[in-house]
Amino acid sequence: MQYTSGTTGYPKGATLSHRNILNNGFFVTDRIGITENDKIVIAPPFYHCFGMVMANLGCTSHGATMIIPAPAFDPAASLQSVQDERATALYGVPTMFIAELGLENFAEYDLASLRTGIMAGSPCPVEVMRQVMDRMHMSEVSIAYGMTETSPVSTQTLRDDDVERRTATVGRVHPHVQIKVVDPVTGQVLPRGQVGEFCTRGYSVMLGYWQDPEKTAEAVDAEGWMHTGDLAVMRPDGYVTINGRIKDLVIRGGENIYPREIEEFLYAHPKIADVQVVGVPDEKYGEELCAFVRLRSGESSLSAEEVAQFCAGKLARFKIPRYVLLAEEFPMTVTGKIRKVEMRADAARELGLG
Repeated sequence: MQYTSGTTGYPKGATLSHRNILNNGFFVTDRIGITENDKIVIAPPFYHCFGMVMANLGCTSHGATMIIPAPAFDPAASLQSVQDERATALYGVPTMFIAELGLENFAEYDLASLRTGIMAGSPCPVEVMRQVMDRMHMSEVSIAYGMTETSPVSTQTLRDDDVERRTATVGRVHPHVQIKVVDPVTGQVLPRGQVGEFCTRGYSVMLGYWQDPEKTAEAVDAEGWMHTGDLAVMRPDGYVTINGRIKDLVIRGGENIYPREIEEFLYAHPKIADVQVVGVPDEKYGEELCAFVRLRSGESSLSAEEVAQFCAGKLARFKIPRYVLLAEEFPMTVTGKIRKVEMRADAARELGLG
């Protein structure tokens, strides 16, 4: 039983079977070519599907060595373990890789033994993915997408995918799993190239939320499709892009804005180490954009005017954040997912927006 906020807002026990998790752990690890000769540094916690299924069960089903760098996530300990044990793979959520890349002495670690790994748990910024491939030597790193309720992975990139597919998408459907993108209102399957809700069906879908048939029925329909609450696009080549959560969609003056698009763009700003964009109340437009920014080491300030200048001529005006707030860290769940609901409330309070 894995506790998750899932698609309906509060912690619920997703009940997973041996069939669910053993098979998913096998297929995730198989897709990156893990064998008994590999050593994997495992940063994610074991009470989460990433550490429990993708790491532990993935390793045991392939005979790979499991390396546990610290009792809790420690970026320096993770990189030290890679160096000391000559690890071939590194697992983590994007915030973990960002923390590792952000270490002041990052260049001092010898990471040449790495070839692969998995980044999952939340959307990965393209710039971060490129740095992981180049600066951490993880040329075969894979992006995996899923949720606890699906054991967890539904799509994953291949280790021989080109850079574009491994930086812009979350891969193709997993073996023995079905996926579709539907209109969130009507439930009708959408053509490739259109934005809709990502749904998945197959062996990996949970047995249900523990003793909560009503919430189970909200998430899993009568035909067995898990409604993820994520906005996605299926490309003509079958690869999937994730645009964000339906509940994170910002509607400004009738325009739909996907925060992830803006976050991806702002990662290229020379002062920004990490960024999260949320919607805040606005009397004129309904919502306005607010960017929470973590600065790079050595930087001390970043104004909304500087951000606007960086975006001018490259982003539509309605997509440029009106507000910029600096933060030393972002509120996260224990599994490393950003809690945007808290960030929206914090921004509204700090900006006096009600």
